[in-house]
Amino acid sequence: MAASLLRAPAALGSPRHRHKLLQTTTKTAQQRARRQAAATTAGTAETAPQAAQALEEETCPPRPAAVDPLLACFASATTLRPVAVPFASSPPLSNRPTPLALPPVPPFFSRFSRCASSVFAAPLLPSSATPFSTAKNLFSSSSSSSSSSSRTSFSTTASATMSASPQRRLNYDNINPHVKAAKYAVRGELAIRSEEYRARLAKHGDDAGLPFREVISANIGNPQQLDQKPITFFRQVLSLLENPALLDHEDVLRNALGYKQDVLDRARWLLKHVGSVGAYSASNGVPAIRQSIADFLERRDGFPANQADIYLSGGASSGVNTLLHTICAGPTSGVLVPIPQYPLYTASLSVLDAQCVPYYLDEAQNWATDLATIRSALRDARAQGIDVRALVVINPGNPTGASLSEADVEAVIELARAERLVILADEVYQTNVFVGRFHSFKGALRRLQARHRDDGAYDAVELASLHSVSKGMVGECGHRGGYFELVGFDPAVQAEIYKFVSITLCAPVIGQCLVELMVNPPRPGDPSFALYEQEYNAIYEGLRARATALHKAFDQMEGVECGEPQGSMYLFPTVHVPPKAAEAAAAHGRTPDEFYCLKMLEATGVCVVPGSGFGQKPNTLHFRTTFLAPGTEWVGSIVKFHKEFMDTYR
Repeated sequence: MAASLLRAPAALGSPRHRHKLLQTTTKTAQQRARRQAAATTAGTAETAPQAAQALEEETCPPRPAAVDPLLACFASATTLRPVAVPFASSPPLSNRPTPLALPPVPPFFSRFSRCASSVFAAPLLPSSATPFSTAKNLFSSSSSSSSSSSRTSFSTTASATMSASPQRRLNYDNINPHVKAAKYAVRGELAIRSEEYRARLAKHGDDAGLPFREVISANIGNPQQLDQKPITFFRQVLSLLENPALLDHEDVLRNALGYKQDVLDRARWLLKHVGSVGAYSASNGVPAIRQSIADFLERRDGFPANQADIYLSGGASSGVNTLLHTICAGPTSGVLVPIPQYPLYTASLSVLDAQCVPYYLDEAQNWATDLATIRSALRDARAQGIDVRALVVINPGNPTGASLSEADVEAVIELARAERLVILADEVYQTNVFVGRFHSFKGALRRLQARHRDDGAYDAVELASLHSVSKGMVGECGHRGGYFELVGFDPAVQAEIYKFVSITLCAPVIGQCLVELMVNPPRPGDPSFALYEQEYNAIYEGLRARATALHKAFDQMEGVECGEPQGSMYLFPTVHVPPKAAEAAAAHGRTPDEFYCLKMLEATGVCVVPGSGFGQKPNTLHFRTTFLAPGTEWVGSIVKFHKEFMDTYR
C-alpha cells in the first residue's frame, strides 16, 4: 500500500479507492476477530496489545525512511514513538517550512496517518523558511536513529480497529484531530507494558517468566504508589470530613484511635465552612480555604495576598488547562515552554491548536534557565508570525530538578516585563529543594515592585503561580487538589477565568480541604505537631537520601552523566550508547533512548521515560527517573543492567 501511496497520492481521495481500502481494512479486522475467538477457545488468546499490534502490522506498512523529522512538530511535542528518522537527513534551517500554514491532512487519511503522514508531509508543507519550526524536532529522534516501523500505542491501534465498524457515529477519522495529536509520554507505551508485567507477576508470582520480582514505576511522580506514607494529621482530618458522624464519639477518637484535639477542631472548622465535602463549593473554591491560602502566601513571601485572586483547582494540571485556554486565542497564539519540559504543556497546547515555542535549558549549567536562549526562541517565533503571549517556568524543574536562584527568578521577570509576556510559574515542587532554598516568583515580583514603586515599572507584570498537594511531602496525587494565584491580571480577564472554571462547577471539595491542610499544617505547640514534624522530615530526608544514592550510581555507570540533585523528585541523566545499540534501535524502529529504556524495563522491571518524551537537544539521549521508590536494590539492578547493555553492544 505504501508504494501505491507514493506513486499516486491524489488518487487516494477518490470514492472508489476509499471504498476498496475500507473493505480491505474491515476484512482484515474481521479476520483478526475470528483468529482471536479461535485462540480464546483454544486457551491461547492473545492479549489485547498483542492483538492490536498484529492488526497494525497487517493494516499499516512501515513508514518510508526518508521523512523529515520536522513532521513531528505538527503532532505533539511529546511522544515515545515520534517520527524517527536520521537527523542528518533534515533540510537546513533556512529551508525548513513553517507550521503555521500547514493544510490539514484529508480526514480520510487520518486513520492511516502513520502510513500517509510521511507521504503527504513534504507535498503539503509550505516552502517558507522558519528556524522556529525546527525546534520541535527535539521531541523526535535525538540521534541518527531509524525510521519507525509498524508500532504504535495500544489505545491508538484499538481505536483504529474499532473504526472499521459502520454502526458507530464516531470513528478514528472524525474525532477531534487535536486530541489525536496530543501525546503524554509519561504514561506511554513503556508504562503500559510495565503494568502488563505487574499483572503477570500478581497472577503467576515466581512462575511469571520474568527476570525480576517487582515492577518499579519510576516513570511518574506518584509518591504513595511507591510507598510514601500519608501524613497522619491530614488523613485523620479527612476521615472526619468524609464521615462527620465520627465526631459524635470524641472519646473513642481520642482514647482508642489516637486522634488529637487539633484534628477534631480542624475538621469541625472545615465542616463549618464547607458544609459537606459531597456538595459543590463556589466555582473558584471555598472562600475560607482561599483565605487560608492567602495567609500562607503572606507568611511565605512577606507580602499580602488577596483571596479573590486565588482559584482552587483539581491539581495543578487543571489550573494549567484553565490558564492555557484563556491565554491561547487561536492557532497563532504561542507559549514559551522550557525544554526538557513536563509533557502537560505541549499536550495541552496541541489540544488547543496553539503553538509551543520551545527554549532549551542549559544542561552544562545544571539545567539553568538561559535568557539568551529564551530571547532567541522568542525572536524566531515572532518572525514567523506567532503571537507569543506567555512564558512557562517550572521551578524546581521537571524533569531536571533544577532550582532557580533569586537572581534567576528576577531576571526572568524582567524579561517578561520587557517583552510583555504572562509568566506561568509552575511551583508544585517548592518544598522539594535539596540545594539552596526555594524562591517564589510572587515574592520576587513583589520585591521588584517595591524597589520600583516610584516608576511602577513592574506594576503591569502578569503572573500566575501554581501549587498542588500531589508532590512534596504531601504526595496526595489521587485527591486532586491544587490552586493558582493571579497577580496583575485585568479584572475583565479574571472574570472570564472565573466563568471558565464555573463550567466544571468546582474543584473536588475533599481536595480543596487537603490544600487547606497543606498550607496550614500543625504548628509548634499544637498537639499533632510532633508527629507531623517527624513524618514530614522523614519523607524529606528519605527523598534526599535516595536522590543522592541514585546520583552516585549514575556516576559509576559508563557513558552516563548526571548533575547533582537539586530538587523535585527526578533525575534526568545523559546516556551515551554504543553505535551498535543505535543500530539495534534502528532495526526495531525505535530511537536509541527508547530502546535503552525498553531494555531496562525488560531486564529489571524498572520503568523510566525516554528523554525524547520531554524534549532534548538533537544528538543527545536522556531518560527521566524518579527517586521515590524505597530501598536501593532497584538502583543496583539499573547499574547491573547498564553494564550488561554496554557489553552487549560494544
